[in-house]
Amino acid sequence: MTDISAVLSGRTALVTGGASGIGRAVAVRLSTAGAHVLVLDRDKEGAEQVAQEVGGDHLVADLSDGASIDALGLGLDVHADILVNNAGIQHVAPVEEFDPERFGFIQRLMLEAPFRLARGLLPGMYERGWGRLVHVSSVHGHRASPYKSAYVAAKHGLEGLSKVIALEAAGKGVTSNTVCPGYVRTPLVEGQIHDQARTHGVGEAEVLDEVLLARTPVKRLVEPTEVAELVAFLCGPGTESITGASYLMDGGWTAA
Repeated sequence: MTDISAVLSGRTALVTGGASGIGRAVAVRLSTAGAHVLVLDRDKEGAEQVAQEVGGDHLVADLSDGASIDALGLGLDVHADILVNNAGIQHVAPVEEFDPERFGFIQRLMLEAPFRLARGLLPGMYERGWGRLVHVSSVHGHRASPYKSAYVAAKHGLEGLSKVIALEAAGKGVTSNTVCPGYVRTPLVEGQIHDQARTHGVGEAEVLDEVLLARTPVKRLVEPTEVAELVAFLCGPGTESITGASYLMDGGWTAA
């Protein structure tokens, strides 16, 4: 990746789900590039801790609640040149057993919230003639897995939303792209490994190799810092023509 040290000086980046995992790694990386980072999470303590670490500010909101997002004052009290939509959760169940309320919650959190955040911040980006939207999607934005209907649907929707923004923002100095990792070493994924190992009475290494990474030629988890580097690249110099793209970092999952 291109060294972008200090090239984002004077820019403000809003990172959702920034209290841990990928979001934290992105906040750290963008801050080292000179950006002032707004760490947004429903976990106030975690967001505040990361914000202190990167010399930024923290915001607290429930991204599944439109009123909570509106209360942020996007475009009024809160301005950003970079928006990284990262917050998300997982829920596993067959379609016939999937709780409709849970399904709707996931769509609000992982698809409607990115729309609302973009809607609030895009006018300012257009006015300033510069902006970067990077949506942390997933290999599941390109491929389906059983029992993950809400997650897969939300990630496919996020891919479409990003492309629409890219078309509308063309010629205005604003780009919109997605990054699509496979399984990332986050507390969420590590919890899934632990739970499946306990449930099936097998070792965690076996769960990792034979379940999570079964379709991945590169047999290891993606590190959060790898995702953060790609996000930073898309915010850096020489990326004006990179828009509407979807960057897979799935260890070869989709190559077959």
